Amino acid sequence: MSVFFLVLLLALLFHNGKAKVESQGCNSPDVERMVEEALQQINQDRTDGYILTLNRLYDLSNPSNQEKTGSVYNLTIDVLETKCHSISRKPWKQCDVRGLGDIPVYGECQVSVQVDAKVRLESYSCALREVAATAVVHVCPDCPTADNLNEPVIKETAKLALQKFNKESHLVNYFTLENITKASLQWVVGPSYFVEFTVLETECSKETDFSELTHCPPMNCQFAAATVEEQAHAKAVSGHPEQHHHNHTHLHHHEHVHSVMQASDITVSNPKGLLGRVVFEPATPRSAPTASSCPGARRHNLGLRSPLL
Repeated sequence: MSVFFLVLLLALLFHNGKAKVESQGCNSPDVERMVEEALQQINQDRTDGYILTLNRLYDLSNPSNQEKTGSVYNLTIDVLETKCHSISRKPWKQCDVRGLGDIPVYGECQVSVQVDAKVRLESYSCALREVAATAVVHVCPDCPTADNLNEPVIKETAKLALQKFNKESHLVNYFTLENITKASLQWVVGPSYFVEFTVLETECSKETDFSELTHCPPMNCQFAAATVEEQAHAKAVSGHPEQHHHNHTHLHHHEHVHSVMQASDITVSNPKGLLGRVVFEPATPRSAPTASSCPGARRHNLGLRSPLL
């Protein structure tokens, strides 16, 4: 954070000992910088899921119970999910928003920050949800739709993809599956499955016999982690017309599998105590903004015909 920004922020926040942020509303550049910093700290605090990006500031308020060391502000931030997993630790401005073809996710975060010489994240609670498949198909009929992460075909796709990744990567050790984080289905000639998952580095080197891989423990100190995205096609074994994707007992995987993992995605993760939570839950009605000039303008529309919130 630059000295110039700190001077601007302090001039904005303190006047005769009283905070003045709420009088600036959601369109103030200085308020926007405070919100951006708060969101950056939220993303840094998280250890799972995907990095969130700012869509707009919906509301802000200055509660009456002020801290002696600074002013506390409550923010309502509308967010969108990006393609970067939280373990990448990338700044959210460097991450692409999930479009209609990437199972877009949106939501809002209730955030408390303390501001003195800098912005400090006190707590947050984010509620996320996938954009309804009907809304996506209405605009993009051929776009993939979300699939159940626990479906056998999804687990098998991830398994085959990890085998391919371990075989083709130039890393020293084998990796094991941590979590399947996203799965989708697209029908073209037949069903195509797209799977994203995280992996953990194990203690077994590439010289380990393949039959021993099931006994390879993940590194129990700091662990190297990465995100992998894979695609596989499924087809009826018998040669009959394509089966519905829920009929998994009749599916096998072709070798149309590709990895888009980049070396820069690998990071060292060090879990810590979290300041808040992020959950998936349905949208609920919310009251109108209380601050002037709120809500702010949306940064993204995703090409949908109606607003997300």
